[in-house]
Amino acid sequence: MQENRFQRNSRQREIILEELRKLHSHPTAATLYKLVSKRIPRISLGTVYRNLDLLSRKGIIHKLEVGGSATRFDGDISKHYHICCTECGRIDDALDFSDKIINVDISDFNGYAVKGYHINFYGICSDCRESH
Repeated sequence: MQENRFQRNSRQREIILEELRKLHSHPTAATLYKLVSKRIPRISLGTVYRNLDLLSRKGIIHKLEVGGSATRFDGDISKHYHICCTECGRIDDALDFSDKIINVDISDFNGYAVKGYHINFYGICSDCRESH
């Protein structure tokens, strides 16, 4: 029954996805809500959360749960890694590393049938380094 509710709100979901894909900043649901509410003034934060969750479960977007910070979302589902600033929490794509880090077959690892993996890098972004 809940799935049908998402189906009815497909226009809202499309707008949420459009706004997410415009960004390269890996926003939180609250940040995305502020952008989406400019186009759909009556949308609720809960609706944004539910649609982001659905889009994530369907593999249309990535949900980024980087240790200790608020959940972020990425509209780019291509294979790439992320780097997170330990000072300000900023998350950027680490595209330069995508083909260089994992260069082994992990399809059968320690008896597991591997379905996916996440590698996140941590450091201090250039803005935070300049301010110190």
